[in-house]
Parts: sequence; structure tokens; C-alpha cells
Amino acid sequence: MRGWWREITGLVLPAACGGCGSPRTPLCEDCGRALYGTWPCRVRPAPEPVGLPTVHAAAPYEDAVRAVLLAHKERGALGLAGPLGRALGGAVQAAAPPGTSVGPLLLVPVPSTRRAVGARGHDAARRIALAAAGELRRTGRPCRVLPLLRQRRAVADQAGLGARQRLANLSGALEVPVGGARLLEGGRVVLVDDLMTTGASLVEAARALRAATGPGIPGFVQVSAAVVAAPPLSFEINRN
Repeated sequence: MRGWWREITGLVLPAACGGCGSPRTPLCEDCGRALYGTWPCRVRPAPEPVGLPTVHAAAPYEDAVRAVLLAHKERGALGLAGPLGRALGGAVQAAAPPGTSVGPLLLVPVPSTRRAVGARGHDAARRIALAAAGELRRTGRPCRVLPLLRQRRAVADQAGLGARQRLANLSGALEVPVGGARLLEGGRVVLVDDLMTTGASLVEAARALRAATGPGIPGFVQVSAAVVAAPPLSFEINRN
């Protein structure tokens, strides 16, 4: 019910820029440029956890980009899924450039907990992934979203936890349902999320996908990742 109401109010109420609050536009030109105006880069958290796949991000998590992500995820500004999907699509292109794979792009969203989805009224990462897939298909790249990962046990709220605590909290928390790995055969797997901070969620998601690898899924263990945003320091480390 909550998600349905947000969809309706997003259509009928006056829009303001999710980044700066400018009236009469869900995303102004300046904030759009901050979100998807540059080519995505490889990012590495500090410290970089063992098992982290290669990650590309569209923009640093600061200022307007931070505001847009929070408006979409926490305040239900669902109209921002399109611009965020455009940004994520660019990061996916950087993670899996055209010509580097034979099969379709398979975007696997990192799942939020049921508690978080219920509180927000929507699954932010999955919604952005669907928007990104649409953008990629419009460029001529076969692409689909496969929400295969699921929670196999409860985890604590990540807020306030350090890097090591986050890794321990999420270790073994995700799984691919029996038979789900067959859906990944022949495609280029890219883990997707809205934000990378310590990398713990992507480490666990990659582990769960690799654990599902079996005979008949050649090259499946080569998992890459793409996110909308990452901390600015992650970009600085990439440059050095």
C-alpha cells in the first residue's frame, strides 16, 4: 500500500530536484551532471576487503549525488530511479565494456533486508537495476535483471559498524536458491547496487554467486560489480 501511494503522489505532486531542491524538476541539469556527467571509474575501498570483485562507480558519494540517492532510497522519490538507472548503466558499461562478452548482461542486485524494504516501501537497488537495464537495452546491449540473491539469515543493521564488523555481520548471509544458477549460464554477470561503502555487501554477494557455481556454467566465477556511487576516497585511491 505504501509503495502504491508513493507511485501516485510522485505523479501528481509538484517535483523538486532531488539533489538541490530546485523547483519544477526532479533532477536539475547541474545535479544530473554530478550524477552521470563523467565516465565511471574503478573504485576501491580502504581497506580493500578480500574477495571484492572489480567495482566501477558512476560518481562520488557527496553533495548532490548523496542527496539524490537518499531521496530515492529513504524518502521514496521514485521518479529518481530513471536518472539513477542512467548513472548505474554507465557504471555497468565500464565494468563490462561492449565487445567483452558474448552473452547478455545479467544484472544481479544486492538485496536489502526484508525489514529495510518494508520500512522504505520499495527495493531501491532492484528498482535502479531495472532502470539501468532499460537504458542498456536502448543502447543495443542485451540485458536483463536477475534478482537471484536472497537472505538466508538475519543480519544486524550495518549503520555504525566498521569495515571488519560489516564483513563479519554479512558473512554467509546470502545465497542463490537451488536451480537459480542455471539462469546465469551464458551471460556476463554484474553485481549492482546503489552505493558501495566498505565493500562488505559486494564481497558477500560475490561469494554467494561463486558458491552457486557448478558444472555447465563456464566462466561464471568472473563476477564484476557496478554501483551508482562510492566514497570520494575510493576514487582517489584508484587514481594513485
